[in-house]
Formats: sequence, structure tokens, C-alpha cells
Amino acid sequence: MIRHRSLFHRFFSIVHRKKDARVQTFLYIPFFASLLLVVAAIFDVGFDQTAFMRRILHLVYLVGFIVEVLALLLRLIRPVQRRVAVVFVDVLMCLVLLGYIPVLFGHVWLPALSNPYWQGLLILLIFVREASIVHLKIRRSLLNPAQMFLFSFLLLIVMGAMLLYMPHATFEGISLLDALFTSTSAVCVTGLAVVDTGATFTTFGLIVLMLLMQLGGLGMMTFTSYFSYFFKGGTSYENQLALQEMTNADKISEVFLVLRRILLLTLGIELVGGLLIYHFLQTSGLFPEQGRLLFTFFHSISAFCNAGFSTLSNSLYEVGYRMNYGLQLVVASLFIVGGLGFPILFNLVRYLKHLLTHKLLNKRGVSMPWVINLHTRVVLITSVSLLVLGTLGVFLLEWEGVLAEHSGVGKWVVAFFTAATPRTAGFNVVDTAAIQLPTLLLVVFLMWVGASPGSTGGGIKTSTFAIALLNSISIAKGKDRIDCFGREVSPITVRRAYSQVFLSVLVIVAATWALSLFEPEQRFRALFFETVSAFSTVGLSTGLTPFLSIGGKWVLIVTMFVGRLSMLTFMVAFFKQVTYLKYRYPQEDILIN
Repeated sequence: MIRHRSLFHRFFSIVHRKKDARVQTFLYIPFFASLLLVVAAIFDVGFDQTAFMRRILHLVYLVGFIVEVLALLLRLIRPVQRRVAVVFVDVLMCLVLLGYIPVLFGHVWLPALSNPYWQGLLILLIFVREASIVHLKIRRSLLNPAQMFLFSFLLLIVMGAMLLYMPHATFEGISLLDALFTSTSAVCVTGLAVVDTGATFTTFGLIVLMLLMQLGGLGMMTFTSYFSYFFKGGTSYENQLALQEMTNADKISEVFLVLRRILLLTLGIELVGGLLIYHFLQTSGLFPEQGRLLFTFFHSISAFCNAGFSTLSNSLYEVGYRMNYGLQLVVASLFIVGGLGFPILFNLVRYLKHLLTHKLLNKRGVSMPWVINLHTRVVLITSVSLLVLGTLGVFLLEWEGVLAEHSGVGKWVVAFFTAATPRTAGFNVVDTAAIQLPTLLLVVFLMWVGASPGSTGGGIKTSTFAIALLNSISIAKGKDRIDCFGREVSPITVRRAYSQVFLSVLVIVAATWALSLFEPEQRFRALFFETVSAFSTVGLSTGLTPFLSIGGKWVLIVTMFVGRLSMLTFMVAFFKQVTYLKYRYPQEDILIN
């Protein structure tokens, strides 16, 4: 009897597995349909179409939309416990698709639906919905989290280059190398440009750049991981561990809560920043060639992501914008907030809640004396100190220089902007090539330090600089540890800081040397400035980048990529990790000085 029962269970377990396999196969049909829709939309927008090809694309759209509607309806009637938010999204998408299908037959009942960019947005949402529930399992032995992070950026850069290389992405076309350089600069949120962004790229090309900056600034894994969790309702423990390290979440259970906060905070800040930019454009009577709405959100995304791309030929130094101090303060606020880092922003929000509930409302309860953590204190003090010292330095050094055309408050605003933008923002309100050598060295130092950890900016990071400085002071005092605000900094943090400093200097020296080989006629000052700007993903330029040779462009492409991901990440990705450390060798000192 036991034998027959075991055979019975084995038979039905096999049937169950086959049933699961059929279900999994069915799930891939809408995914491949959505992927085909994306390819068709890109081909439709990016290239000129014949009448025959347009009929084929029309058929692909129709079949793809019908498949997606059927898939959504089957999910809605399927008796599976799902969250209300997912059901709401599916119902909404289904209604939109049902309303859009008549448009394919020529019945445009809503004029906005005939816009190809709205159709592209709808197809993108369909693809995100379907790709999020596809189960993609990558063996840990093939790709570790650091390698996945690295290859996700590499994949995004290649895809971006292909999109920017399409005929309809530019007015007159660009070379494949220039498309790759621009894509790398956008994904690595650098802002260095070999072509005039506004004059070269069409509306389609600018939208591609906006997507690349957004995905590159926050990381493609942030978007894919959150939407996958949202629609699936869960993920593996290994993925949560990788995401915990990437998002700096305190607890593994809070990983996706942190991801959701990152996305909502980013979109909220960019929306508010865009509205303010639009306001100052309107009050100043400025009419950008690309239109106010596109200009507004392009610069809002570029500023918050510290990308530095602008549709203006001379960035904010363009005539009509260089005196618009309100616009400059909005853009500066966006890239300063984006450069602080999400851990800092979350900690500050938590502190404001603490003040509201325990101080202003005099609420009695559990005391929270250490709301502002050590990381936030160190980063904020370092950031404010660099901003103040940088502003004073630029103001005093360039009083009769690039600040001469400004007066009163305008001098201080421009000096503040010029001191803040090297923190990996890349916008300029002065002629960078015209600043004096002492100011240029100050800007190089600010670029090298860069933004804060967990932000959209680059550089060695403010906390790294602060830890290295505090450690030097501690050694000078004869101390064997770093004490700060009643806390002791862990030894691993100190080792990481000095590793970042050393590797950054190594990469900058190597890149400058390589650039000098390909650009022997250029001055060292210009080569060094461009290299530091590329490594720290700043985007400021003395005017050298558009005139680089093919070899020089490749040097900066690699430098931007390494600078965005950090050399330490590359080493972690490809060095075999040591798992057994239960031994110690005898200690011995090495002479330093």
C-alpha cells in the first residue's frame, strides 16, 4: 500500500511539474509579444518607413496589443491571491489598451492617442509589466552581484548607443563612436559631449538621453528589481542580499521599501524641480528651441541625476540664461540634493518626523537621541564646508575675472553655482576655459572629491575624503583609532577610504598619461582637467572634448565607465573572494616616513 501511494504521489508530482512548465511557457508568450512591440516601436520611430513596412508594423502593433489584453484579462480572472495595487494597474492597462486598439483602425477618438510618443510610452509600460514577472535565474557561479551591476551598466550603454545611432535620433547623423561616447556619458551621468546636444539630437534622441540619464543615475537594477518585486510579490533571498548592499538598507526586510522610496523621492523632486524651471522660463520670457516642456524635464532629470547634459550649446552660460539667477538656484538645488545621496535624504526625513512628533507637538514617548546618524553628520559637514570654502574661493579669485559681468547678489549666486557644479553636476554658468589657474585647481579638487555615497554623483565621495582627513589627524595626535561625534569609525571603513583614494589617483594618472599619447599637441592643463572631469563623472570641460581624436575618445569612455562604477567595484567583481580568514600571521611594521 505504501509502495502504491509513493508511486501515486510520484505520478502526480510529475503531472504537476508538467503543468507548471506549461504555465511558465504561457507566461513567456506575452513577454515576447511585448519585446516584439518594443523592437517595432524603435524601428518605427528610428527609421523612415515604406508603405509596406508601415502595414507590417501596424499588424505587429495590433497583434501585440490583443495578446497583452488577453494576458491581462486571464490574470484578472485567475483565482490567485494578488495585491490590490497590482490588480488596479492591470485593470488600468487593460482599459487603456482597449481604448487604444480602435486607433489602429483609424478611429482616433482622443487626439493625444495619435501621438507616436504616447504610443511608445504605452509600449514601454507593457514591456516593463511583462518583463517584471519573467523568472530569470542567473547562477551565482557565473555572475556575482558586482559583475551583474557592472554588466547592467555595460548593457545599458550599448543599447543607448544603438538608439542614438538611429537616423531619426539625430538631424544629420553621427558616427557610431560619437553615439557610444554620448551614451556612456549619459549612463555614467557625466555630461561630457563630443557633439552639440541640442543641435544634434531630435526630440526622439533627447528622450533617449533622458531615459539613459535616469536609468544610469539610479541604476537599472533599481528599476528592474523594484518592478519585478511589485508584480511578482517576492524575490529570492540572494537577490535581497545583493540589493541590500546596493541600496544601503539597514535591514534585509526593508530593501524593497527603500527601493520604492528612492523611486518616489526621485520622481517627486524631479517633478517639483521641473515646475520651478518652467516657472522661471516663463517669467523670463525664454522660449527654448526644443519647447519649454521638453527643456524643463530634460534639465530637471539631468540636474538631479548630476548628469550635466543641456540642450543649450553653452549650457547655462548661454545668452539669456547666464543672468537668470532664479533658474540657476533651482538647478543648483537639484544637483546638490541629488549629490547628497538617498541615505542622507532618508535620514533627514526621519529627523524631521522626529522633530514634528517629539518637539513641535510635545509628544511624550520613546526617546530617540541619535536620529541623525554618523554618516549623515560627516557627509553634511563635509559637503557644507566644501560648498562654503569653494564659494568663497571662486568669489575672491574670480572677482575681476569671470564674475566681472555680474554684480551684487548675482556675483554670489554665480560663485555658489560654480563652486557647487564641480561636485559632479557639470552645468556651467561661466566660461570654464576662461577661469584662472588657481580657480581651475580648486575646481579640480572639488571634482576629485565629488558627491556623497549612495547618490547620483561620482568622485571619491565626501565621506571618503572626510575619513582620510580624520585618520591623518588621529595619527598626528598619536591615536590608534578615529573617534567622531561619540562614535568610533570601523577599521574596514578606513581601509575602504584609503583604497578609494589610492585607486582614484592611479586611474587619473593612467588616464591622463594615455590621453597625452593620443593628444600630444594639447596642453597638460587641459588634458588633466578633462581626465578628472571624466573620472569624477562631472562633465565640465575647457573645450577639449569635441576635438578629441578617436583614441582620446576611447580613453575618456573607459575613464567615465570606471569612474561611475569605481575601480574598487571592478576589482571586487573580478577578484576571487576569500572565504576563509580564521588565521593570522605575525605582525611586523613597515617604514612609512
